[in-house]
Amino acid sequence: MTGLTLGSLQVATPVVLAPMAGITNAAYRRLCADQGAGLYVCEMITSRGVVERDKHTLDMLVFDEAETVRSVQLYGTDPVYVGKATEILCAEYGVAHVDLNFGCPVPKVTRKGGGGALPWKRKLLGEILEHAVATAAPYDVPVTMKTRKGIDEEHLTYLDAGRIAQESGCAAIALHGRTVAQAYSGAADWDAIGRLVEHVDIPVLGNGDIWEAADALRMVEQTGAAGVVVGRGCLGRPWLFRDLAAAFAGEQVATLPHLGEVASMMRRHTELLAEHLGEERGCIEFRKHVSWYLKGFAAGGELRRALAMITSLAELEDLLTRLDRSEPFPVSELGAPRGRQGSPRDKVALPERWLDDTDGTGWGLTEEVNETTGG
Repeated sequence: MTGLTLGSLQVATPVVLAPMAGITNAAYRRLCADQGAGLYVCEMITSRGVVERDKHTLDMLVFDEAETVRSVQLYGTDPVYVGKATEILCAEYGVAHVDLNFGCPVPKVTRKGGGGALPWKRKLLGEILEHAVATAAPYDVPVTMKTRKGIDEEHLTYLDAGRIAQESGCAAIALHGRTVAQAYSGAADWDAIGRLVEHVDIPVLGNGDIWEAADALRMVEQTGAAGVVVGRGCLGRPWLFRDLAAAFAGEQVATLPHLGEVASMMRRHTELLAEHLGEERGCIEFRKHVSWYLKGFAAGGELRRALAMITSLAELEDLLTRLDRSEPFPVSELGAPRGRQGSPRDKVALPERWLDDTDGTGWGLTEEVNETTGG
């Protein structure tokens, strides 16, 4: 399979790292990019935070020196803010790709009409996309969007969203095959991805339940998607991008690292975090990754707890020497879900009377400056 074309941007391997809050910072993007080709998207930031120069937001707009293609996911509910933020990203930060998030299922976001709730308002969605595309155009920066199937099975939006994305000039649309009500539970509906592919002429990227490289190939074959978006499947497994690059190149590679190789990856990850954030904060940031890296391995609970409390690289180095470096990779973990799953929601949090019409003109939605989550 050839690479992915997003406007003037050529991606060698049709694989995109999904933005994940607190995960896909510059260090993690570098770690994954070192494993294989693809597009590595920065943590989601808010358009209002960019425009108002919020310090927390700008702190997230940090790129590793090796990042030659800067990709940012932007959240917004106001067309003017989104347009202004897109211009700042292109003009001041040298961003080569802007993705707009309309897939976030978190209640504090959907309650304000943002994330996965927003595509219900078709006209508002179009206005936001048009503002972003228009301001990115002079810089030759492609704009894409990510969405879900809809609010729930009774309020599906993805086909209309695809049409609006195409009409607005978006370079591609990514579809997570779940509704907002499902959040991360249950199985992703790949058939919906296939229906969207048939419905639009722009590239469609499929997202949901890609745990191994073979899943990515199967999704593309089954749906006709132009590429895949990988999120939770790479948690504690940056080498998944090596497998994905090999798979799309027609090679059969499935990385099964011994615990010693995993320990080396853990050390490299922490070193990169320390480079970007300082040693103590970098070590604290790494703690959340320990359980993902060691998932399925026999490392004892006491050692796991100690690793999840590190404050220095020396402490990490000492603890890693206590792992059995020869322990083989737990094959029982292959194909198994990783990260959050949770349960489906009986009711999605929405603004009052949100479902009354599908227009959205004049709603005057407000976004928090520091809204940070994923889709």
